[in-house]
Amino acid sequence: MARLMVLGILRTKPMSGYEIQQVLQVSQTDRWAGILPGSIYHALKKMEKEELVEIDSMEQTGHRTKAIYKITSKGEEEFVNLLKESLSAPSVQLPTQLYTGLSFIASLDKHAVLEALHSQKQIIEKELEQQKQGMRSKKQYIEIDEITSLTFQSIFKQYELQLEFLESLINVYEKK
Repeated sequence: MARLMVLGILRTKPMSGYEIQQVLQVSQTDRWAGILPGSIYHALKKMEKEELVEIDSMEQTGHRTKAIYKITSKGEEEFVNLLKESLSAPSVQLPTQLYTGLSFIASLDKHAVLEALHSQKQIIEKELEQQKQGMRSKKQYIEIDEITSLTFQSIFKQYELQLEFLESLINVYEKK
């Protein structure tokens, strides 16, 4: 995922690893894509060795020098291949950790179950709000096209579906 994201971002203009990280953070893309800052730099270094990206220039900021990377023609080809792969890969991710826990839920008392479910619900509500904030932030910098809008709506529905499921579980346990 990091390779595709980095190559895709570099298609817009040459950037440093830090600038790529900022683009991902401002739009909250790093949250749903699961890309950590270290993976950006790792991907850049590895892709530079593979000649998918190259250093466009070096910039001096204070006592630090930062590399500005650009995508190569070989990188453009890799981007297309990775893009095709990402669009054809299965995309449904089940909450396996939760489902595993539910398999053994009878081993906890009612209070512990409710506490854990409420905790997870609060976390997911917070994450949903962060995703919505990411969309609002992205709208400040670019016009949201139909595909991006559909993507955000799908993300929101995934969170809302999980919240609905947790609420149902909480209701069942509160009746016990």
